[in-house]
Amino acid sequence: MKKILVAVDSFKGSMTSLDAGNAIEKGIKSILPDAEIRIRPVADGGEGTTEALIYGRDGVSREKCSVTGPLGDKITAEYTIYDAADGRTAVMEMAAAAGLPLVPEDQRDPMHTTTYGVGEMIRDAVSKGCERFIIGIGGSATNDGGIGMLQALGFSCLDADGRDVTYGAEGLGVIYRIIVQGGEDAEFVSRLSRCSFSIACDVTNPLVGELGCSRVFAPQKGADAETVELMDEYMTHFADVVEESVECLRESAQLIDRVYEKNEVDAESVGGNETGKFDRYTPGAGAAGGLGYAFLMFLGGKLMPGIDIVLTETGLETDVEWADTVITGEGRIDAQTMMGKTPSGVAKLAKKHGKYVIAIGGCLGDGAEKCIKEGVFNECYAVNNVLGIDDSDPEKVRTAMKPENAVTNLTKCVARIIELKEKLVGHVCRPARLR
Repeated sequence: MKKILVAVDSFKGSMTSLDAGNAIEKGIKSILPDAEIRIRPVADGGEGTTEALIYGRDGVSREKCSVTGPLGDKITAEYTIYDAADGRTAVMEMAAAAGLPLVPEDQRDPMHTTTYGVGEMIRDAVSKGCERFIIGIGGSATNDGGIGMLQALGFSCLDADGRDVTYGAEGLGVIYRIIVQGGEDAEFVSRLSRCSFSIACDVTNPLVGELGCSRVFAPQKGADAETVELMDEYMTHFADVVEESVECLRESAQLIDRVYEKNEVDAESVGGNETGKFDRYTPGAGAAGGLGYAFLMFLGGKLMPGIDIVLTETGLETDVEWADTVITGEGRIDAQTMMGKTPSGVAKLAKKHGKYVIAIGGCLGDGAEKCIKEGVFNECYAVNNVLGIDDSDPEKVRTAMKPENAVTNLTKCVARIIELKEKLVGHVCRPARLR
């Protein structure tokens, strides 16, 4: 009896991961009624990630809390909690509290937007018993190095006169020291020391320099050329304060001891960084306007590709080991598919165990052939190609992408593939194909 694992990403604008998986199962069963099929929703840190992580979980709840938005006003942010074997887990998107869509275009100014609300979301989850955090940090409106988040979590970011610095990148320019005051803040920071943070981060930019967050990402957040240069100077100053104040920070809270003791890393793993520690040059430190740096330096966070977090957290490897054949895919398969996208992550895991991998996309884009030439997939198909839908006709494409049509078309596509191949068997000696 055939064992087939279906682990596809969402087809954006048409089907969720689970919808697509169910459509594929229906197509398989129409030809191979005795096949054993497992459907596992997957995602790469973007759309559908929370749904993939909570699938089949116990104790799932959708939470809302009032937080400080990127402009300093009060907004409502949402996140999800579920029970995992190793602890109560919160799944969050930093964009829910500090995302670019929350700021009208005429008010976008990363010199003043803040991540304070991200810290408030974390505080809310800790108060509800969470000690594990999975946080996506894409789509930010900020460039504050994460100091807003740190302030909300009990870290005092002070200027030379001992006053709290202002919100946004502006505060980085005058920051003098970072400490943890006594009392409630110190108690909360101590609680944070028991928390783990897995950060879904798919960029490798450092904190500062030509490829740093200010120069690469700040312009799309509203910064002009002059502001970009100023913010990079401020960010460099902030990094100097953080990295030159290790002893002071260690005296402030046991948490800092924990972070700095664990941030010894292999130099090669951080892009040849000779310091052997996480610092401003660590790949990903510049994610979300430096929020990645704050997670690294103060919370012991691990910056990981979103697909790696999802595959690990969902335990997909067990299902891969069970299967003979693995079917993966997404709405469009092209050269970017190999760059940390869901299908390539699933395929890499499947190939590790010698499984035969078939990819199915709504359509094929430029560079799709590389996925076959480089051995990512054994076979690769496009719904539009298999069913003869004309990609050059915008109206036909729009019609095909309507959810009700997309589900039906995917089912028909899979049935036709199996019918033509006669059966799905995990023999890696079969020739690779692109259709």
